[in-house]
Amino acid sequence: MDIKAPTFPESITEGTLAQWHIASGEFVRRDDVLADIETDKVVMEVLAQDNGTLTEILKLEGEVVESDEIIGRFEPVADVGVRSTSVQSKAKIDAPDTESDGASPAARKLASESGIDIDDVIGSGRDGRVTKEDVVRVVARGVKVPDVDDAASPSVKVHAAPSMDTRTFGERVERRVPMTRLRVSIAKRLVEAQQNTAMLTTFNEVDMAAILALRKQYQDDFQQAHNGTRLGFMSFFVRAATEALKRYPSVNASIDGEDVVYHGYYDIGVAVSTDRGLVVPVVRETDALSLAQIEDEINAYGQRARAGKLTLEDMAGGTFTISNGGVFGSLMSTPILNAPQTGVLGMHKIQERAMVVDGEVVVRPMMYLALSYDHRLIDGREAVQFLIAIKGMIEDPARILLEL
Repeated sequence: MDIKAPTFPESITEGTLAQWHIASGEFVRRDDVLADIETDKVVMEVLAQDNGTLTEILKLEGEVVESDEIIGRFEPVADVGVRSTSVQSKAKIDAPDTESDGASPAARKLASESGIDIDDVIGSGRDGRVTKEDVVRVVARGVKVPDVDDAASPSVKVHAAPSMDTRTFGERVERRVPMTRLRVSIAKRLVEAQQNTAMLTTFNEVDMAAILALRKQYQDDFQQAHNGTRLGFMSFFVRAATEALKRYPSVNASIDGEDVVYHGYYDIGVAVSTDRGLVVPVVRETDALSLAQIEDEINAYGQRARAGKLTLEDMAGGTFTISNGGVFGSLMSTPILNAPQTGVLGMHKIQERAMVVDGEVVVRPMMYLALSYDHRLIDGREAVQFLIAIKGMIEDPARILLEL
């Protein structure tokens, strides 16, 4: 039985075989994950179509794979409890030598180029198999440095530093690692957004005292009423942004050629950081969702994003985006538009600051908000008023419920 890559959507032409989860000759059950194929948008899984044994690997990790291309061969086994002797023998003959020690071909190649003994690398794959990511982590920690004789390696360069009277530098290592397809795609989209839009950013600050007090007062009751779902900040900002988008429809619009497309729905993308890069899954119809439903969707998307389980449908569309750099400690930033959207809201770290309230200096938990917008469609007055509307609803959450 041929193992084929998934059928890619029209927007994807090819992918890269990121990882084999099964070694050649290994027995698997139906629907077990055989391999991951990384495209410029998502990571797609190749599943076993039946119980049996992986007998041959045709595409190694790191190689380019096209839609429906054969990447390996698989021999079904009727009795899941007993392996066929002939299958084991065939698998042993067909299995590449590079798999015999429990390391993937890509991992062995990178270890060789980096001057690392593959036996010293602890594998995180199935049955302790060493993957390319395991070797990358070892190289990043600087566990072993290649000898000067390895300076001709295409991926590792060693520079001999000049000696000085007071001290002498040792060998300095440079690593050249290819960008993942997702990272390349992110880079292209960010550059295109800056080149093809008249992007401008306006700032404001919001007093988070009311939201903090609300969460402290009702957190336990909220979790009990909604099956353990925690009341976070993001759901308030999603609801506040939704209400603000209703008042300022141009921020919820997009430009298509010389036409303006006004969206009569509110699909808000929430930026999620993963090991592979930044992805933006979309929470649909946010005007019809409760705070608990919004929190559940965001949490589910976050878990699937970090596990590489997001689909193209999860990230398709979107009329507005919210990015929360505050979880990493960012005090202020200028978010980049997620084209073809015309607006993106940036949340930041909550910082206690001295503020003047009713003529007195008091300490308040403040957050800077940033709205980047496409000036071709949105005027400065409209952008500022949109941001002030969000500020008013966050500082007085009752306005969200009352739609004031």
